[in-house]
Amino acid sequence: MQLSLSAHGDVVLRMEPCAERAPPTRAGLIAWLDEHGWGAHRINEEALERVLREGADASARMVLILAHAVDAEVQVQVARDAMQATLAIVPAQGGAPATEAMVQAALAAAGVVAGIDAEAIAQALKGPGAPPQVVAQGVAPVDGRDAQFLELIAAVPDRTPRVGADGRIDYREHDGNIVLVESGALLMRREPATEGTPGFTVLGQTLAARPGRDEPFAPQLSGAAMSEQDPNLLVAAITGQPVLVRAGMTVEPVLRVAEVDVAQGNIRYDGTVQVEGDVAQGMQIHASGDILVGGTVDGALLNTQGSIIVQGGVIARARLHAEGAVQARFAEVSYLRAGTELTVRQNALGCELHALGRITIGAEVPRRGRLVGGGASAMMAIAAPLIGSVDGGLTRLVLGVNPVLQARLQQAREDEAAQRERGASLEKLIAQLRAHGDPKGVLERAQASLADAQASAARLQAECAQLQQQLDLAREARLEIGVALEGAVDLSLAHQRLALHRGLPAGSVRLDSKGTLVHVDAKGFSEPLQP
Repeated sequence: MQLSLSAHGDVVLRMEPCAERAPPTRAGLIAWLDEHGWGAHRINEEALERVLREGADASARMVLILAHAVDAEVQVQVARDAMQATLAIVPAQGGAPATEAMVQAALAAAGVVAGIDAEAIAQALKGPGAPPQVVAQGVAPVDGRDAQFLELIAAVPDRTPRVGADGRIDYREHDGNIVLVESGALLMRREPATEGTPGFTVLGQTLAARPGRDEPFAPQLSGAAMSEQDPNLLVAAITGQPVLVRAGMTVEPVLRVAEVDVAQGNIRYDGTVQVEGDVAQGMQIHASGDILVGGTVDGALLNTQGSIIVQGGVIARARLHAEGAVQARFAEVSYLRAGTELTVRQNALGCELHALGRITIGAEVPRRGRLVGGGASAMMAIAAPLIGSVDGGLTRLVLGVNPVLQARLQQAREDEAAQRERGASLEKLIAQLRAHGDPKGVLERAQASLADAQASAARLQAECAQLQQQLDLAREARLEIGVALEGAVDLSLAHQRLALHRGLPAGSVRLDSKGTLVHVDAKGFSEPLQP
């Protein structure tokens, strides 16, 4: 037997008849190829099997290609989204190795022209046969940033409700201290939206970036104006209290008075009212901003679109209405309603308390603060150290209801149904115009009206979903007992009513996972409460 190399690099085996020839073996033939330096060639298995089968015959004569010279193979795979190209190199078997030129040709054939990584290609060529390696990478577009409004004044009250990730409405309220600015003070800086940075695929296609949503300062920001030197800077036009609003800040004028009595007269003010002393019996304060009272509210009426903070007490059938928060040191036989949180720092006795968020009693006296008599209702929580009294009358508590949200949800549902009905009518009209012609040119206006109806319905549907999410939080409402509940307490939680005529220790009353009213004590032990 004789081995030789053909002009194409193939290993040729020639076998002539021979009187004495040992039967060939696979190991022997492969070792023979290695001795000649052709061990890396790809074995021709069919030829090898024939040699093993017929080579033992002394009269056998054959000429076979025993092994082939195979060049390295370069494979390029482009991802479906064209954001990546991978390179796989099948090593040469006795043939020519892979070269950078081969890789570049394969990339070009696959249409890869951008994001090519020369270092990755070099690394792949050093280790042929390794797993596929990324050699071209697209770049995703970077969307533009929306316009931003940066506050330049700290501790500014914010009357814009924000919905948090958990679905709760978060009202940022101040602590009762008025922040005042002088005319010309810097209030807010606006950072315009950015265009974003386009990206590209490995095939060279440009990926457009979404430009940020630009938004100017809100129009008619009372008490504030854009700077003459910088239109992106908001400054105070008057001296007063800065208040954060959507896309801007207003400055409310502040009215300061020593006290409100018959001599002073009732107050109606478009801004914030600060009373250094008391508000006397029968007097009224109506404001668009906050109302801050340094003394006591004695049987007066306070009504505001902002918050009410009373450093003293609220007594003698006083009435406080605020769209924001309400705070007082103590309250007796009075009516307090807050659009967000209601806080009585000591005791609330015989009052009607209502808040759309939370009612907190006794923060200043955590072991002695009392909520006794009258009624209290809140969406999420009522908290007090001591609730009810064995010597007092009935204390009525309502949790997990929000009439304002319920009314808004009902209205939103009705508006959505009206828009969908409007859309259905417009669809019928459009179908008739397309079928029978449009001599008066109504079709285009009808299509615009349909798009408006569909957009309005979608917006209202999203609003309904958000409002329903808020109302669903009623299942998490709870009565928080700091020390004890005693006396007669009538509790309604998420429309489940329970008359409590026995004491309960510190803990909370809530709904469990099965919807049953339970008392959970300070150690976490749960006990069902029977009606």
